[in-house]
Amino acid sequence: MAQPRSSRPRSLGFIASALIAGGLITAACCVEALTPAYASPVPIGATARPIDVLSDAGPWLTDVPGGVHALRGKVVVVNFWTYSCINSLRALPYLKAWNQRYKDKGLVVVGVHAPEFQFEHDAAKARLAFRQLGVTYPNLQDNSYATWQQFANEGWPSLYFIDAKGHMQGYHIGEGNYAQSEALIRKLLTEAGQDLSSVPTPPITGKGIEAEADWAQLGSPEAYLGYDKAEGFRSPGGPSRNRAKLYEPAADLERGTWDLTGSWTIGSEYITPASPAALLRYRFHARDAHLVLGGAADGQPVRFRVTIDGKAPGADHGTDVDANGWGEVREDRLYQLVRQSGTIADHTVSISFEKPGIRAYVFTFG
Repeated sequence: MAQPRSSRPRSLGFIASALIAGGLITAACCVEALTPAYASPVPIGATARPIDVLSDAGPWLTDVPGGVHALRGKVVVVNFWTYSCINSLRALPYLKAWNQRYKDKGLVVVGVHAPEFQFEHDAAKARLAFRQLGVTYPNLQDNSYATWQQFANEGWPSLYFIDAKGHMQGYHIGEGNYAQSEALIRKLLTEAGQDLSSVPTPPITGKGIEAEADWAQLGSPEAYLGYDKAEGFRSPGGPSRNRAKLYEPAADLERGTWDLTGSWTIGSEYITPASPAALLRYRFHARDAHLVLGGAADGQPVRFRVTIDGKAPGADHGTDVDANGWGEVREDRLYQLVRQSGTIADHTVSISFEKPGIRAYVFTFG
């Protein structure tokens, strides 16, 4: 595993330990405390003809203006991402801003949506997420990771910088170094004959769920809940796989641990409450706490309630929760439960659901 290049912690989606064997790719979003190099050498094994790979890829959920052949002769930034990953979401303000600033100067931003969870394979759900996130630039769906493998990609989010001659000129994995990335974009556009003197570069700031993490206070890693990747489970008796079980809370939770109360089914990818008012708790240290949730099978909204140390969140509620702690699961996506407004300390976030049937996948933090 790569070592940190600075003391500032970073989150990195699926670090370079993807296991590709027999068509199986094992991925994890948000490996912590890594600061990858900006514009590092292109990964070993990456295609020398990236535009050809994109031309042959698909399906395109958002089309390339003028058709895929129109990528030739353009400067292209390729972003591998997945819409439920907080690391990918926090990179979006920059990608959207670059698209707006330079699309008339020969830049094309291309998203390669490579799903982590099964629900992200659904084209309709992905398109809805793109609309809700304001992602209007071209995106292709890479359910089989075919494009990922052609690019020898190593994680979410990652950026590939391709010049107007179709050659890769840089690769960056993880969050951060956005000023250097934009400088490289401007360099490649200038080399392609574009005059950028009239294109300003005001600061780019993410809002809401896309806001930059509070790195200095980010003391909690991701926490998967399905048994394939789960760690830190503390309910007495441990988990039972793929069947409903009545769980009891742990006597105490340390940072990075979690438990269940009530009847739950623990599956390989997610957990689901099997009775009303079943409770999920996690002990964390971060400004923000998020939970990836999937809606009920009948498509009806499911209300949930969040507390922090047993109390309503008040001013510390997240964007998907009100001050009393109430939220509603409608779409399969990442939900922000907590955004603390004061001093950051260890807290226990609890979430309960008014009826069974939702799916809870992973806690992430910021």
